[in-house]
Order: sequence, then structure tokens, then C-alpha cells
Amino acid sequence: MGKKRALISVSNKEGIVELAKELVELGFEIVSTGGTKNALKEGGVPVIGISDVTGFPEILEGRVKTLHPKIHGGLLAKYDDPSHQAQLSENEIGKIELVCVNLYPFKETISKPDVTPENAIENIDIGGPAMLRASAKNHQYITVLVDPADYNQVIEEYKNNNETTLKTRRTLAAKVFRHTAAYDALIAEYMTNLAGEEQPEKMTVTYELKQSLRYGENPHQKAAFYQKPLGSAFSVAAAEQLHGKELSYNNINDANAALQIVKEFSEPAAVAVKHMNPCGVGTGKNLFDAFGKAFEADPISIFGGIIALNREVDGETARKLYEIFLEIIIAPSFSDEALEILTGKKNLRLLKVSFDGNGAGENTLSSIEGGLLVQEQDAFGFEDAEISVPTKRKPTEAEWEALKLGWKVVKHVKSNAIVVTDKDMTLGIGAGQMNRVGAAKIALEQAGSKAEGAALASDAFFPMDDTVEAAAKAGITAIIQPGGSVRDEDSIKKADEYGIAMVFTGVRHFKH
Repeated sequence: MGKKRALISVSNKEGIVELAKELVELGFEIVSTGGTKNALKEGGVPVIGISDVTGFPEILEGRVKTLHPKIHGGLLAKYDDPSHQAQLSENEIGKIELVCVNLYPFKETISKPDVTPENAIENIDIGGPAMLRASAKNHQYITVLVDPADYNQVIEEYKNNNETTLKTRRTLAAKVFRHTAAYDALIAEYMTNLAGEEQPEKMTVTYELKQSLRYGENPHQKAAFYQKPLGSAFSVAAAEQLHGKELSYNNINDANAALQIVKEFSEPAAVAVKHMNPCGVGTGKNLFDAFGKAFEADPISIFGGIIALNREVDGETARKLYEIFLEIIIAPSFSDEALEILTGKKNLRLLKVSFDGNGAGENTLSSIEGGLLVQEQDAFGFEDAEISVPTKRKPTEAEWEALKLGWKVVKHVKSNAIVVTDKDMTLGIGAGQMNRVGAAKIALEQAGSKAEGAALASDAFFPMDDTVEAAAKAGITAIIQPGGSVRDEDSIKKADEYGIAMVFTGVRHFKH
């Protein structure tokens, strides 16, 4: 059967010449195709062309070159089976001991903003996955490489033992099947979107390991952080960490929550988050002003919190931030002065996030035991609502501003949710209560005397008039809620009784 053979055909040519030279030194013949063959020849590596092995030319612009019995026979034969050996000999098929293949750059192709369907489809690899899957299936006999990070280990094993271990081959085969599964998942997603399918009968998702985490929500839980290929740039997953300790599982969840809130605002805004709920939100004429209001909203809960800001952090704001113990500060950028100030805290995590695009197109995925819930993001805003005012009194201009702010924030508070605001900051937040009046009491108690003349926002309708009653007694003058209860009239009458202006949006914002 001649020399040992290695089949090499790669799109990513990192380290490939060096690998091939090492294999030649170890007594391998190198079989290759197309651009890889040319790269190896230019690198001084003796190469046998695929057509010399198959006896058949590469055809259809290279679409068919490795799909041939003389290749796949060598990849799928059981080398300790006499009948397989006889068939190989009878058909003059050479053994292939090592395969190094990676695939057409489909992900890179579809990431281009001007990609056409024709170009994307042309970059769907057929022969590559076939060779990888065949070799990985037959890992009892074949070493298969798909990742340049594994080249050195394989070479070292060959140098030391003249072969790789079954454990290594099985580990590499598992990586191959993950690689081809991820590749096909991207293709499936692209083609599903191209076909306009909204709820396909099967959904396969793929993510890439971004970071191993020390632990999960609690120290006894193992965890890791994965990133969606070609996912939103406006995300913690795509953030650049400029300073501070490694992010934890809870940090990542909280930072994501803070980002989702701050993206609601076009004016300078600051958001403070604790345990995935906002504890303070402020807007202002500049970032310093906005953060001052977010801090004032709840100076106790902000301790150890996560801050998201939608403008470059300047020196003045950085000095204010430095005074407080914070876990993370997220912003589109930091001035040199701000970085000099904030990096004075060794453990403070600084995340730079692109605010371009805002990432509203991705579905949200929530795992349950044995399943997955998939839904569109709640991108419904005030401007999308069919606003009505069922009460006798209409909101004043200042009340409208407060109502809009409350409506932006309440969407991001765990249900049942109530938010009390004035025109540029939150005053009280009631989150995650089992009944709505309970959430209102928490928010109103936090607001205290500031509730006088303020607005109240509810994530869902009032099933009875007790929330309006509590709001009125605290001094609330305007309320925004979805409406839609069979007892709406009770709440409207109660609001009229106290002279409260109440706005219906027609849309609820449950968040579980």
C-alpha cells in the first residue's frame, strides 16, 4: 500500500505549511487540492494532487474533486478487517492515516453586509464536511484535524510513538462533529431566514466558547459563557473589557439587563442594575447629570451595582463613579482621563460596547428542563402604542415626559412591576411581586414624598382599583398602564375621583 498518506485541504491555512513539513519528515506523503496544494508547493512541500489519486479531474469549478471512492474508501475502511483490506487492494485504494480539513468560510461570507444568496450558497462546503465526518467516524484508525490549535499535539505524538493515541483521535473526532454541526447550524439558520420560515419544525443553534467561568449563580454550580457567531455587536458577548477582574456569571446577566434598558434612550442616560432589575435610571443634559439622577434614585441599592451609560465617560463623570463601589461600568467609550481615574480601582470591570445597531433583531432563548422557549425581543416602544386617555383629565406636558420614562423602564422590571418616575429619573421601583398592589406599595414607599406629583407605570393592567387608590394616596398624578381588564372602568372611576390622568397603551410588558 506504500507510504502513509495525509490528506490536507484547508480554507484556513494558518500553520499548514509547517504541519505538512513535519508530516513529510515523519514519512507521510501529502495529498492535497486546489489552493492548499498551491500553498504547500510554494512552501516547498512535495504534494500529490487529488486527481493523481482519483484518476479523475476536478470538475464543476472544483465542486467535485474529493467525492470519490478512492478518497472515501481510504477514509472509511476498517484497517484491521481482512475483507476491507482486500477490497482496497482490489480497487487500488490507498490508506489515508491522517486528514487535515477545514471548511469554506461560510460564516465569514455571510457576515459581509453586501453578501448575495448566490455567494453565500457557493460557500457551502460539501466535500469538506463529507471527508471530516468520514474520518471522524473512522477515528479508530484515522487522525483527523480541523483546528490549527491541535497540530502540535498530533506531531508530538507521532514523533514520540509513531502514532496518535485512541484517546487523542476520539477527542479530535468529537471536535470535528462539533465543528460540522456548528457549520451546518449556521447554514440552516441562514437558509431558514432566506426562506422566510419563522417557526421551523427543528431549530439548531450554535455558540462558541468565549469564557470558562469560575462558577455559576452560586459557587457550587459549574458554568461557562458562550457567544453567538455573528451575534449582535451591542452585547456583553461582544464587549471589549478594558480593565478589571474576569466577569462572573451574575455579572454577565446583570450587565446584559443594564444594556437592554439603556438602549431605550437616545438622550444621555444612566442605568444602575442589581440582580437584573434596575435600581435607578436617570436622564439629563449630559452624562454627569444623568448619572447623578440614577444615583439619587437609589443611593443604597446602587452599592455593588452595574452601571450602563450611553455616552462616552468623561473625567467629571468618572470621578463621581469612582466614589462608589461598583462591579461594572459599561459605555460606548471612555476618555483617556476617565480611564486613568477608573483604572485606579483594580477590580472594577470596564466594558466598552458598540452601540451601533442596538441588536433588536435577535430572538431571546430561555431554557427550561427538557426544552427551549423562543420569542422575539420585546422591542415595542411608546411610539408604537395606540395611546388613549380614558380619564377626564389629560396629562400635562411634564407628566407625559414622566409617563414615557416610566414606560421605558417598567418593561425591564420583573413582573409584577411598578415604576414611579418624574420626567428624568426613577423615584421608586417595585419588582417581582406576586400581586400588583404589592409592587405598587414597594415603589411608592421608596419614592416617599417624591411621589407627590409623580407618574406611575405598570407593566400590565390593573385587575381592580386598589393600585390606583394606593397611588392617589401617595400623591401620584398620572398613571400609564396597558388597560384591558374587565374592571378597567373601576380604575378609571377611581382615577377620576382623585383627578389622576390615566393613559392606556394597549400593550403589556410582562417580564418573567
